[in-house]
Parts: sequence; C-alpha cells; structure tokens
Amino acid sequence: METFWRHGYEGTSTRELSKSTGLGPSSLYNTFGDKRRLYLRALRWYYETSTADQIALLRSPGTAKDRLRAMMVQGVDADLAGTGRAGCFAINAAVEMAAADPDVKEEARRNFARVEEELRLVLEVGQRSGEIRSTRDAPSLARQVQSAYYGLRILSRVQDDRKVLLDIVESTLADL
Repeated sequence: METFWRHGYEGTSTRELSKSTGLGPSSLYNTFGDKRRLYLRALRWYYETSTADQIALLRSPGTAKDRLRAMMVQGVDADLAGTGRAGCFAINAAVEMAAADPDVKEEARRNFARVEEELRLVLEVGQRSGEIRSTRDAPSLARQVQSAYYGLRILSRVQDDRKVLLDIVESTLADL
C-alpha cells in the first residue's frame, strides 16, 4: 500500500513492489496476481485502516465540531508530516485511476461514501444539540464538509503553511 500510495499506480514498478513486499517478481504475482489486483487490494487495506482511523475520530467523545475538527486537523498534520507528501491514498487513486478503471472508481466511492455517512451522523447529532445551526439537511452538510476536507488533503500537497490550512478548517466549521 505504501509503495502505491507514494508513487501512484503508474509510477510503481514491479521492482519497487518486489522490494517493498520482500517477494521476488514471480512470487509477487503468484501471491497477489497482477499489479492491478494488488493495487485494488491495497485500496481495500487503506479503507480498513486509514478510513477506520477517520471514523474513529468522528466517533470519539466531544462536540460535533470538535470531532469534525479532529478529523480535518489530523488529515492536515498527516499530509504535512514527512517529505513524501503522499496525501490521501483514496483521493490519489480517484484522481489517477478512477476514470479509467471502474473497480478503482468503486473502491474510492466506497471509501468516500463511508466517510460521508459518518460525517452525516456527526452533523445530525450537532443539529439536534443546537451546536450546528444550519437549516440545511445533514446529508448536504456532510457533502460540504467532505468536499472541504478532501480539498484540504489535495491543497496540503502544495501548501506548506499549516496556519493557512487550519484557517480553512475553522472557516468550514464556522459556516455550520
């Protein structure tokens, strides 16, 4: 997953996959099938791990805005950490491969739909408590927050200033 995440599907060679898995090329393909199947498996693993981490933040104790902020700030900090600037693997896959590969599109869509559903639940709780004052329905607000979050994940690949990115987080939350 890390190799595809850092280099993308097209930028990842069999040699790099062999090195990162510790398997020779023939063992790699005997174990995982072809490169595409391994890529899809890596996307599923991302869903089970990184997406699960996002969901855990959204389900943690605290106010709705605190939970939304925690997820968004964690994304900003993860993207700014290190030198690789890998961003979000699901977003990267959607940008690079979803238009050409329906299975990649479906994996990315599943990832995005799961996050959207969790955002909706948090926003509904915030609306019921009065913390979220918007009169728009929770599904619309979830898509708005998700768009801002994914935009941050992309912007962080070129924006080095954490304060700028956190300003976007705060303005997104203030609009709710």
